[in-house]
Amino acid sequence: MSNTLNSGLQTRHLTMMGLGSAIGAGLFLGTGVGIQAAGPAVLIAYIFAGAVTVCIMQMLAEMVAARPSSGSFATYSDQAFGAWAGFSVGWAYWFMQVLIIGVEITGASAIISGWFGIAPWIPALIAVVFFAAINLVAVRGFGEFEFWFALIKVAAIITFLVMGVLMVIGLFPGMDAVGTSNIEGVGFMPNGIGGIATAMLAVAFAFGGIELVTIAAAESEDPKEAVGAAIRSAIWRIAVFYIGSVLLIILLLPYDQIAGAESAAESPFTLVLDRANISGAATIMEVVIALALLSACNAQLYGNSRLLYSMARGHDAPKYFAQTNDSGVPVRAVLVSIFFGFVSVGLQWWNPPGLLTFLLNAVGGILIMIWTMIILSYIRLHPQLVAKGEITEVRMWGYPWLAWATLAVLGGFVLLMLFDAGGRTELISAIIVVSTIVIISLIVHRGKATEPAEMA
Repeated sequence: MSNTLNSGLQTRHLTMMGLGSAIGAGLFLGTGVGIQAAGPAVLIAYIFAGAVTVCIMQMLAEMVAARPSSGSFATYSDQAFGAWAGFSVGWAYWFMQVLIIGVEITGASAIISGWFGIAPWIPALIAVVFFAAINLVAVRGFGEFEFWFALIKVAAIITFLVMGVLMVIGLFPGMDAVGTSNIEGVGFMPNGIGGIATAMLAVAFAFGGIELVTIAAAESEDPKEAVGAAIRSAIWRIAVFYIGSVLLIILLLPYDQIAGAESAAESPFTLVLDRANISGAATIMEVVIALALLSACNAQLYGNSRLLYSMARGHDAPKYFAQTNDSGVPVRAVLVSIFFGFVSVGLQWWNPPGLLTFLLNAVGGILIMIWTMIILSYIRLHPQLVAKGEITEVRMWGYPWLAWATLAVLGGFVLLMLFDAGGRTELISAIIVVSTIVIISLIVHRGKATEPAEMA
């Protein structure tokens, strides 16, 4: 046993891992919620959310390129504000991802079990065992698998975009040009500014998950070069996939037919395929959604294991998890992350009254907290990186005003949540969870200081 990770990931692996983590069922089932709220003006909400994500990821990329760490934002929170911050950010993210993993495995297994007429726990168990095996191989093997796994859903989205464009301009077989007729019928902003504000809540976290790229960068062959290229590539591809898909849905479907979807059959993507007379459209979307969920789950299990390993190196988790095998895989961290992912799946089925809803409500608020800490860490650490000559060509623009502007927009998201009943519930749940973690961190690190040199 050793305590070092290997460097086997290439830029294309990092890019696909970011796509794999960020593109899940939310794109295929959740886009209708924002469109229903704002109409075509939902594009403004997506552009705002995308701009915030770009800025936050660029700040994070600057820090990762200068100081590569599998602890990523947890490490930089520690370096900027002390041990309590690194502990709190790391464990909050780990906890959030465990919950998301449970939701993804549960959703995928529900779809797959319907195909074969079997109990949902069977495909869930198979998925967990399979992902355990994938995550226990050398990191290059994992990266190669996730690259091709994520590429399947990327190919499906590209196919949808090409078909949609042909349908809009009238080159799709058997269809006349749709043009902008569906937008002209309702106008660009049918529900006014209030509709855009409501949509902003629905899409604010659409791009969440791309931060996984920065965790994986520590195992890339050249972190200083790879992280900037991978984040830029992942961001523009996600933006094209999300904004392009939403634009085509708005153009191709009447406004009154677009809503949130509980199943693949209700997905706006399925409705578009139905209009194109694609037989078995619902089944096709079920396959795509199941693959999207499983790919995201696999990438997030990887991220959680590396984050736990890094926290163990920094004394924020039991030292037991700081060991790697001869291939540089943190086996113990992988196994415990998979175990708690499966516990989360069990929690989905057990569903004790109120508990699961409370925990899942905390996800959005926790992500806001983590993004806020990334911004504040960047503002604190950037002058240090410059003064010590650690800064690389990967840099955030407009220091410090653009960082503060991004923080102000995040504050605007919080204000919107305060004026929404569901948003208030999410914030309250997140505050309770995060406050509990912070209190534990203050107890654990009382009188101690994390040694940055030992961070992974």
